[in-house]
Amino acid sequence: MSMTVHVDIVSAEKEIFSGSATMVFAPAEMGEVGIAPRHAPMLTPMKAGEVRVQQDSGEELDFFISGGMLEVQPHVITVLADTAVRAADLDEAAAIEAKQRAEAALEDKHATIDYAQAQAELVHAAAQLQAIDRIRNRRS
Repeated sequence: MSMTVHVDIVSAEKEIFSGSATMVFAPAEMGEVGIAPRHAPMLTPMKAGEVRVQQDSGEELDFFISGGMLEVQPHVITVLADTAVRAADLDEAAAIEAKQRAEAALEDKHATIDYAQAQAELVHAAAQLQAIDRIRNRRS
């Protein structure tokens, strides 16, 4: 029997996942972190990206978060995401369209746009596309 840690992934809207894992990978602002059972306590902000949960069965579950906070305790990992979805539910076409819209808005020097908002939308769309690509490459 391998050691596990309880994982909760929640967003402002709902609980996305609650279960046990042998390892969790998350996109902390300082870089991707890997968390095993009995990890030292930690609280860190997260950037948009992929959260991977490895289960005792060997199955790996993928989620996309738009940012939030990661709280680690020796026996519980909590991902408090701004928004979170199962990676399989990501819409690649919508992410490509959002990225193109944000890039066009940033290139238009005469438009009256919120550049910070456009930049945030670009980062979010790029992170979604990167997560889709990583999942596709792992499964092929």
